[in-house]
Amino acid sequence: MMAMVKQMVAVVVAVIVAAVVAEAGDTNGVFSPCSDAKVKRFDGFTFGLAFSQKDSFFFNKTQLSPCDRRLSLGSTNSQLAVFRPKVDEISLLTVNSTNFNSISNGVYMVAFAGRKYAARSTPVLVADSQHTITSFTMVLEFKKGTLQSFYWKKFGCSKCSKKSAFVCLNGQDCAVKSSNCKHQGGSIDCNISIQLIFSGIDKKLKPLNSWYELKNLRQYSLYGLYSNIRDAIMDQ
Repeated sequence: MMAMVKQMVAVVVAVIVAAVVAEAGDTNGVFSPCSDAKVKRFDGFTFGLAFSQKDSFFFNKTQLSPCDRRLSLGSTNSQLAVFRPKVDEISLLTVNSTNFNSISNGVYMVAFAGRKYAARSTPVLVADSQHTITSFTMVLEFKKGTLQSFYWKKFGCSKCSKKSAFVCLNGQDCAVKSSNCKHQGGSIDCNISIQLIFSGIDKKLKPLNSWYELKNLRQYSLYGLYSNIRDAIMDQ
């Protein structure tokens, strides 16, 4: 199934938010998002993001992992991004959104990893015919080094309440009006940014602390930093 899904270009920008001394080496040899892994702090951890119609993530009214072959993701123009951030480092993931036009009836995103535990997030709306939600925060929760769940952290609409190019969807998501996106002739970069944080304990029973750093960061802050660095490089 994985080979049938279109590959998307993805960029990972890892930002270390505290001065730490990393343990030697990455001990996680699992690189497939559809295999189980047991990790410690600062190991690499592979997971996937699938983009498709909401109904594509369900089989007989039950949500399954995108790794499950009972789903028909390969026949619905679904798209895939795969990442390998370091455990317990706050990271910013970015995904090119210009290919979403091939997905009809709204684009939803699901994070997934593992086979036995088959952790997957709830589907979240990314784009419809009129709007694109460009900023997300996702928490990965571990128990003794094994991923238990993904969940989305919402910040509300305070950041977009005074911006004419944005609207508030469902009282919790800032969305860009599609007509303002660069790929439709507008001035706003509508690529997707996902701020990634960790909670729980690793396989050595050490706590994952990046969750506690969330309160020190504003929504969009990492994407703003990434955009400034990218623009500075391109201007040289």
